[in-house]
Formats: sequence, C-alpha cells, structure tokens
Amino acid sequence: MILLVHDDREYLREPGTELQTDLGVLEIPEEVEPGDVLTTHLDEGFRVRRLRGPDLFHHFQRTGAPMLPRDVGLVVGETGVAAGDRVLDAGTGTGVLAGYLGRLGVEVITYERDPEFAEVARENMALAGVDDRVEVRSGDVLEGLDSHSGFDAVTLDTEDAPSVVERVPETLADGGFLAVYSPFVEATREVVEAARERLSNVRAIETIQRELDVDTRGTRPSTGPVGHSGYLVFARNV
Repeated sequence: MILLVHDDREYLREPGTELQTDLGVLEIPEEVEPGDVLTTHLDEGFRVRRLRGPDLFHHFQRTGAPMLPRDVGLVVGETGVAAGDRVLDAGTGTGVLAGYLGRLGVEVITYERDPEFAEVARENMALAGVDDRVEVRSGDVLEGLDSHSGFDAVTLDTEDAPSVVERVPETLADGGFLAVYSPFVEATREVVEAARERLSNVRAIETIQRELDVDTRGTRPSTGPVGHSGYLVFARNV
C-alpha cells in the first residue's frame, strides 16, 4: 500500500488501482516508487509516499480509540524495547501500539478479546507490513499467561490490568518492564497498588500535550484545550 498526497489530502491505495476524486481520475501504475509524482487526467499531481509509523495511526481501520503516537513514544522510551525483544501485549484494539513495535523489529504477541476486533487488527498488521512479527490472538490474556515467560516487556490496555499485573513477574524476564495504559485515574491507582506489591521502580504519569501558536506577533502556548489522553504506569521486574 502507498499514500497519495496532494496538499493536505491523503489517500491510501494499492499499486495497479484507480483513484477517483474531484481533482480527476488517477491511474496508479503497478511499478511505483516513493517520491514519484502521478498526474490525474485534470493535470493535478499526487506525490507517492511510503507508509511510515505515524501514518498507521491515521490510516488503520479503527475499532475504538487507538493509542496516540505520543503515548506509544513514552512506552518505547520508558521500556527501551528494541529489535529482537519480545513483548506480550493485551487489549490490541486497533493495533497502533503493536504495529509500532513490530516496525521497530520487536516480536509481539497481542491478545484481543473481541474476535471481530482481532480480525481487523490482523488486517492492520498486514497493512503495516509487520504480520510476520506481530501475532494477534483472539482471547483473554489471563487464560494464556501460564504459557508465557521471559518477555522483555508486557504492555496492557485492558480493564482487568490489575489482575494481569498480579501475575506479571512470572511473565517478565529479569529486568523486564511493565507498561499499562488507562483512560481513568481510578484504574491507574489499582494498577499502581498491584505493581508495588510485586515489581520495582513503579511510576504513574499523566500524558498531556499542548501545542504552540506561532505567528508574526510571537509564540505562545495554544489557548485551545490541553491534549490529555490518559495515564501510564511503568514498573520493572528487578
């Protein structure tokens, strides 16, 4: 799959197909490379762009609110997961986190309870080109925990995260990390309490982002809403 870009418009298409817009009809050749400019019959140009990580957030088929890129960045930065590591994930949803990790070369097993959501996530992993590294399983991670061990990180975005955390030490490798996302502060507190009894270096943070307004008069924080997305808990198995 490739992105076709014209100003602020983006279209996701396969080579060899056709794009029809008010800017004209575009025949996409089978052999196309990033950086090529394709022209519609109305002489409007579209630049070909290769899919990158942030594009996945915008073009994945969604089954709910996906994890925001800034939260993904915090998970990667705080856990240090890298190519060759193994991650156990639960609460796949749209699969943004799993997709990002797969593109880093991480081997991921991710659990999604809803079979239909799991199938969409598999399609998204194929779109991201990581279906060989990300295995989407349909089911409850708690039922499969006994068969998992030695993971470099466990990442959770589930309502039953505290119950999973209780068994995480047997799932993580020595020095491995836990990262739990929650949209609610009450759930975050439960995760922290469960983690403090079993893990070390427990930290909870709220993820907030505020944009800047930059114009000819000067630069200042935007007066728009502060971008709160949720809470993240990190801990380590040492």
